[in-house]
Amino acid sequence: MFKVKTLTVKNFMSVGNATQAVHFNRRDLTLVLGQNLDLGGDDTGARNGTGKTTIINALSYALYGEALTKIRKDNLINKTNGKNMLVTIEFENAGVDYKIERGRKPNTVAFYIGGQEQEITDESQGDSRETQAEIERMLNMSHEMFKHIVALNTYTEPFLSLRANDQRTIIEQLLGITMLSEKADALKEQLKETKNAITEEEYRIKAVQEANERVQEQIEATRRRQTLWQSKKQEDIDKLSKALESLDGIDIEAELAAHDALSTHSKISNEIKEVNKWRISSEQESARLEKHINSLKSEIEKLERHECYACGQEIHDEKHQEVLDKKREILKETETQYHESQEKVQIQVDQLAELGDPGPIPHVFYDSKEDAIGHKNTIENLTNQLEAKLAETDPYAEQITEMETQAVQEIEYNNINELVNVREHQDFLLKLLTNKDSFIRKRIIDQNLTYLNVRLSQYLDRIGLPHTVKFNNDLTVTIEELGRELDFDNLSRGERNRLILSLSWAFRDVWESLYQQINLLFIDEVIDTGMDSSGVENSLAILKKMAREGHRSVWLVSHKDELAGRVNNVLNVVKENGFTTYSNDVEMG
Repeated sequence: MFKVKTLTVKNFMSVGNATQAVHFNRRDLTLVLGQNLDLGGDDTGARNGTGKTTIINALSYALYGEALTKIRKDNLINKTNGKNMLVTIEFENAGVDYKIERGRKPNTVAFYIGGQEQEITDESQGDSRETQAEIERMLNMSHEMFKHIVALNTYTEPFLSLRANDQRTIIEQLLGITMLSEKADALKEQLKETKNAITEEEYRIKAVQEANERVQEQIEATRRRQTLWQSKKQEDIDKLSKALESLDGIDIEAELAAHDALSTHSKISNEIKEVNKWRISSEQESARLEKHINSLKSEIEKLERHECYACGQEIHDEKHQEVLDKKREILKETETQYHESQEKVQIQVDQLAELGDPGPIPHVFYDSKEDAIGHKNTIENLTNQLEAKLAETDPYAEQITEMETQAVQEIEYNNINELVNVREHQDFLLKLLTNKDSFIRKRIIDQNLTYLNVRLSQYLDRIGLPHTVKFNNDLTVTIEELGRELDFDNLSRGERNRLILSLSWAFRDVWESLYQQINLLFIDEVIDTGMDSSGVENSLAILKKMAREGHRSVWLVSHKDELAGRVNNVLNVVKENGFTTYSNDVEMG
């Protein structure tokens, strides 16, 4: 059972520096009335602004770190004193005592279990996400659910006015489907870990495969080098063998004579090449000079006709003869150079004739005459080289064997196969938990929705609302009256309040049947407006029965003074000089 014992507040909203306490260890209906002495105290208008709703706002703040209504946290601090706000709640849950203290200016939060304060490592601005998450896991109740089944307030948006998705969220939590979602979330985390493990294993296998591929590439490259080495070795052996075979039949005297002939042949060939080079150069020079001579003769002819050799116009000035003489002089010099060049060509042609044809290049075995002279040494060297070449061992064979036996890793697939099987199993379970057509969800909905509809029907009947209200299997709600389907806003204010109360009580019954009983219930001003006398009487009867038979502490916040004679316990909330006090306040210091 979830049992709230006491609530103490200090510098919270209208409560001042004198700590006020409310005790919830009663088993009856308590009427909460306000008296604003600052506004006169006795007339009806002096019932407002006394701090009645402060109690449930403090309850909400103590448990969830936020007010029941939409009030910013800093605006919860008493405006007169402006600091040292502190709210403390003591309760019991499943036989364990708990206490929560929350304050602002200074910001603080403390959570006690069995009298032992829990360590808070992430406190920030008087809040702690991890601690709050732990508290809500212990309560097993969201703040939204708290507003609908523990502290029903007129400022809380009615369930049937919420958007469809928000309604579904509350109903799913109420019916236990949220438990499936929570299990699904936990399973998603496990599935995420499994997928990460599979990814890591895939990366590991891929890394091994890539490493093996690199090793295999190295093996293939080494084998290519091995093939080249073997081919070169065989080529060298063949070359040395052939050289030795050829040496056995060599006439060394003929080899030496051939080298002398080769030397003479090279000398003559080089002389011919050199003379040819100069002959070609001389012939080119003669051709150039001949071209120049012809050009000069043409220019002289034009000048002799008194024509300009450049533009063709007639010229008769005093420089004509001077230019003509100059050209004739240049022609004479050029003809002299031409004859000298022709003589050079002829000399070079005569030289080539004298040198004659050197004939074919003599064939020799050795590259030089010195090698031919060292014929015996060459045979001995070749023999030694051949023996050394034959004795060479393959430098790549051992590398290839080592890489094949040690560097190439065997790929193990057992682990990834097991992980894939686990992932498939988790995927299957996740679909069971999240699929709307899952038999698990349908079974929970069918079982608990029936109970919800039964309890709702009973409360509607007892409170005096003739409408039929039913939750359907798709978690939507239908409202009917005499066969007519209605919307929530079709109802009058009093009808809506009857339905709001019945829904809250039915929700609470389902909650307590599935999870645990709660000793506390607040109804804040819901019956004050729009409810006729029969609605008020019926509501009081239900609340009294809840308190009596359910061993609950039920608190009805109201402006109706006439209700005081209908209950055994009244909590007067008095506001005087701007501060709120309770009739059973306890000075806590």
